[in-house]
Amino acid sequence: MFDWDDLRIFLAVARSRQLAPAARALGMDATTVGRRLRRLATALQSELFELEAGERRLTEHGQALFAHAETIESTALSALGEVGGDSNQATGHVRLSVAEGFATWVLAPRLPEFRARHPDIRLDLVTASGFLNPSKREADVAVMMERPRHGRLIAAKLADYRLRLYVARTYLASNGPIGSIEELGQHALIGYVPEFLYSPELDYLGEVAPGLDAILKSTSINVQYRAVASGAGIGVLPGFIGDQDPGLVQLFPEQVDIQRSFWLVTHSDMRRLARIEAVLAWLKDAATGRAPVTASSGPPSGLIGQ
Repeated sequence: MFDWDDLRIFLAVARSRQLAPAARALGMDATTVGRRLRRLATALQSELFELEAGERRLTEHGQALFAHAETIESTALSALGEVGGDSNQATGHVRLSVAEGFATWVLAPRLPEFRARHPDIRLDLVTASGFLNPSKREADVAVMMERPRHGRLIAAKLADYRLRLYVARTYLASNGPIGSIEELGQHALIGYVPEFLYSPELDYLGEVAPGLDAILKSTSINVQYRAVASGAGIGVLPGFIGDQDPGLVQLFPEQVDIQRSFWLVTHSDMRRLARIEAVLAWLKDAATGRAPVTASSGPPSGLIGQ
């Protein structure tokens, strides 16, 4: 038999992937955390972590234990809530993997609202290229551009959004009007670096017109936006970005209207946790414009809540 409290240590390390951050969150020193992990692994006669690029990743046995430990934690918190009369309390750490543009333009302005609602939740917003996978315990929640087909995951559409062709008024002033889509090949186009596309859903320049290729490329949608806004060229941007800038105009809005979707993904074992439910509710509110930060704000243009 093992010490049940070691599961709390195990969960903290599994979520942070490093001893030092886990120790800080637990109010312990890293040496003690490491010793407790070794004690748990010895008691279970299983290796729970493996080191990879300086991080502790769960082994197959570790992933199995993580699922059970989450359930135990959830049950314990629910029991304490019922006994203590605070069954709706949401506390703990949540790692959210989300596209850079959505995080910057939709979620970041609503972080004060989230903090006001849930001051005891520590939220990580991860916007690195590519999405962290909840099925591999890389993230607790992910907003993805494709619905996952494998793994013990719960996926639901969060929102559809529109992509349109934008150009700065300054670019048109310098280069003159653009009369047709066929003329786009004569202009500086801005887009993604094809070799670094982390989702085929980002390969949309060809949907504007066959054979179009960007001359200025970036892996960052925010860099692309800034390039378009500065007058460096023409680019496809999500409506929730481009429509917020009065210095940009849409080109051929009747012909260029591309639709994509955001999918809300969680691991099935974590869905009932109060902190996960709180983050999911906040994401849905952000996508639909409910409970806005200010009375005049609403759903970002180009984002269609489901």
